[in-house]
Amino acid sequence: MQKPWFHLGTEIDKAIVEIATTLPEFAEGDFKAEVRPADPRFGDFQANGVLPYAKQLKTNPRTLGEILLAAIQASGRFPKGEYQIELAGPGFINFKLTPTALLNWFKAYRTEDDLSEAAKDTYAGKTIVVDFSSPNTAKQMHVGHIRSTVIGEALSRLLEFCGAKVVRDNHIGDWGTQFGILIRQIKKENIDLDSLGAEAVPTLERLYKEGSNETRGSETALQEARDELVLLQNGDDTNTRIWEKTTEVSWKSFQKVYDQLGIHFDEVLGESFYRDKVERVYQELSEARIAEESQGALVVFHPEHPRFKTQPMMLRKSDGASNYATTDMATALHRVEHFGADAFIILTDARQRDHFEQIFLTFKKWMQHSGKPLPEMKHIYFGSIQGEDGKAIKTRSGEPVLLGNLFDEGIERARNIVQDKNPDLPQEEKDQIAEVVGIEAIRYADLSQNRTSDYKFQWDKLLSFEGNTAPYLLYAIARIRSIFRKLDLDPGSIQAEADATPFVTETEIALARKLLGFVNTLDLTLADMRPHVLCNYLFELSGAFSSFYNADKVMVDQPDIQARRLLLCARTLTILETGCHLLGMRTLERM
Repeated sequence: MQKPWFHLGTEIDKAIVEIATTLPEFAEGDFKAEVRPADPRFGDFQANGVLPYAKQLKTNPRTLGEILLAAIQASGRFPKGEYQIELAGPGFINFKLTPTALLNWFKAYRTEDDLSEAAKDTYAGKTIVVDFSSPNTAKQMHVGHIRSTVIGEALSRLLEFCGAKVVRDNHIGDWGTQFGILIRQIKKENIDLDSLGAEAVPTLERLYKEGSNETRGSETALQEARDELVLLQNGDDTNTRIWEKTTEVSWKSFQKVYDQLGIHFDEVLGESFYRDKVERVYQELSEARIAEESQGALVVFHPEHPRFKTQPMMLRKSDGASNYATTDMATALHRVEHFGADAFIILTDARQRDHFEQIFLTFKKWMQHSGKPLPEMKHIYFGSIQGEDGKAIKTRSGEPVLLGNLFDEGIERARNIVQDKNPDLPQEEKDQIAEVVGIEAIRYADLSQNRTSDYKFQWDKLLSFEGNTAPYLLYAIARIRSIFRKLDLDPGSIQAEADATPFVTETEIALARKLLGFVNTLDLTLADMRPHVLCNYLFELSGAFSSFYNADKVMVDQPDIQARRLLLCARTLTILETGCHLLGMRTLERM
């Protein structure tokens, strides 16, 4: 069968504009259909463009609306058996899909692959670099890394689902003055990094803290650390080997966390990769007169900007050293020249907003001067995670909570819940459920928050089976799967749905309309890169399914009724699982 429109709102919008161009009444001004989701009481979509257009022409919007409505109905683009179209108020045009149209849509889009294939036109042909996670080597990943990591992965999956070629780039902190301190301390204690095993990164963290304390209290120790850094920068064999080993053991530690979260990266290009590329930044920005000397440093002013005309971005310090701004400029250039990026997205906490605004302003001027294509640049910032006391989440000793320890605690707490709810399950299955629930509850607790807000980390809340939580969604999925197990059917079986008739009951139609909202939810989520929009939709969809399931018995004697209700169960399962997978979450067949 020919597939019905996927992006219904967009396609309705295009159709209305095309129809309007054939009408003399719409030939004078700039008419836009302005189609958007409607209040469910009035329909599925509403075209609001007649009012502003009538205002342009200083004419009656209701009269224009009647002319456009008649042309829409006569066009054949919206068959009566599939659309109910009405004029409301001073010129709003409401579109309501009939139960037949809803059924046809669900027959066309059966699986996650069907949905993805249809969604791919949104970002087709776009190469987008997503820069996220970005831990520092020689340190363990802690709770402060969770937001960048899980939000970045969710956005990467959403963009891929909608057709983009995504390059996941982990811009790790693996260069800088801290390595002089660290190398000095490693040599001082004669540490053999190869022999440390799992304790390598904790040992490096301890060594750096001790070395930092020494260099703060001793000018001699500070000079020794500087000398070690100079040796590293000049390619000294011994210091280079120590630095390389530090990076190697650090990445192994990071990879354990990424494996638990199901995350991979296409590129791991840290600060060190760009250390020989900063001279080009200095030279080209200076030649373009974008950068200038000021008190011995190389800086960039933006006189057109209210803050940055007096608050410069420093590219090179007065002592000749580069900094984050320098390597970030080199990184942006690499993404354009090497990856051919049409866009790049950088995820950090909100404290770096000014920094990246200056980077993007400077890079825009650089590309315009050089005649290179200018990619779209977005800084996706986020708030902080707080403990239940409203302060930064810490251990009892005042240290940041390590991600590995956080995951372990989540799994253990989930194991206790599984034991209470399903003590008769085989131990292996209980362990598997506990791991999925424990980790996905932590992930979802983060993603379900508006990313720009701070939020409190609360175990009881995030592991609850009530409210907008991962356990609630995972249980909804498992419950639907249990329906098909009882009938010995595969979800989405064509045979089971063959006799399905258009939806009839109020709860059937309400669930069908909620399912149709998945497409618009994808658009809204990516419009401002906020995964919580998708989380809220999945939570509401689970609620709509629960209302349907409680009101309309699925396993009935009438084949047509059972078929259409099984179809609704199957499509709910598909969209719930698809949504969870787009967030990076694993799902379960039983709980």
